[in-house]
Amino acid sequence: MPSNACIEFWRGVPMGPPDPILGVTEAFRRDTNKYKINVGVGAYRDENGKPYVLDSVRKAEDILHSQRSDKEYLPITGLNDFLGLAAKLAYGPDSKPLKENRIAVVQSISGTGALRIGMEFCSAFYPGVRAIYLPKPTWGAHPAIAEKAGLSIRRYRYFDEKTMGLNFEGLKADLEDAFDGSIILLHACAQNPTGVDPTPEQWKEIEEIIRRKQHLPFFDMAYQGFASGDVDVDAFALRYFVEKGHQVALCQSFAKNLGLYGERAGTFSMITSSPEERERVVSQLKRVIRPLYSSPPLHPAQLVATILGDPALYAQWLGEVKKMADRIIDMRHKLYNRLIELQTPGSWEHIKSQIGMFSFTGLTPEQVDILGKYASIWMTRDGRISMAGLNDHNLEYFAENVSKAIKGELIPNASM
Repeated sequence: MPSNACIEFWRGVPMGPPDPILGVTEAFRRDTNKYKINVGVGAYRDENGKPYVLDSVRKAEDILHSQRSDKEYLPITGLNDFLGLAAKLAYGPDSKPLKENRIAVVQSISGTGALRIGMEFCSAFYPGVRAIYLPKPTWGAHPAIAEKAGLSIRRYRYFDEKTMGLNFEGLKADLEDAFDGSIILLHACAQNPTGVDPTPEQWKEIEEIIRRKQHLPFFDMAYQGFASGDVDVDAFALRYFVEKGHQVALCQSFAKNLGLYGERAGTFSMITSSPEERERVVSQLKRVIRPLYSSPPLHPAQLVATILGDPALYAQWLGEVKKMADRIIDMRHKLYNRLIELQTPGSWEHIKSQIGMFSFTGLTPEQVDILGKYASIWMTRDGRISMAGLNDHNLEYFAENVSKAIKGELIPNASM
């Protein structure tokens, strides 16, 4: 090799696999069909299919702009006002650990960052089995985050493909079979990707098993308020576990319920035994955060704190999050009705019984491929759709083509 030639250090780097969700969005953007629909993206869209910024967020932005505050670094743990208000929203104003100053809470880069902080902390300090049990299926990033954090991954049954609902008996059996003291990841509400949640009575049975087996309940709560339209109803499982004395871990995100997708506002928190223990836990959480990103972003924390801390803005936000949840529930009923009218093979009750942004439709990967190729309807190959991507303008087109794909009648240009 000539002495003046540069060494090609990166020749051996292989192409990484495409992200299954972002790949859907890329395919949608390349599509030139004017009827195209993207039901793969996990972001709310209004009745015209457009990104939606809440009025309460706009007002909070105006307030912050008028204050003309500085842009100094936040502490490693984040903005104190934001942390207190976020914990109050999640655990409830009457939470005993909150009143006793026993909740260790730090700001995170939305829910993804919270998961990384919490799992890395558990990998370093959890005294039990450093294995995390994930529901099958779960959000696609969960295994990758757990792996990077140094936790071994195990699975527990969750979704029943026959009923398109919860495999409750399988779930209980797997939690019973897990090693005592394992970490159990639980979706607090609006399970992603299935849209299937346990009932309050089922949550109570799950809690009893986890308490008896001395497992650590590790909650991921990305949709508080977005599932039922009520922030207290959606926090039932988390608060019930805390009431029963569990030292839960919680990953909290404001991307969905405040529409702050690009702002990346979230928290990671843990229940501790005392204020002194809380201080020690926070000191170690800071050691996790410091080499990751040093300190969290200021603006999103200020936005959330302004809304949660202002009674009028808070009330307005509660109305807006209910409006978003209600629109999704309305789309579920309309889609169900239209699929039945079209005499679509199969049972479609699950479209109505599932909750939150996502629905596991039961479409096969082959049917998903056909819908993308011949109808420009884009979704992940597991058949998960974002109900927020549907509206009164595109629901008929979506339902007709789904029905045709299932019947084997969808051919090129048939509905364009």
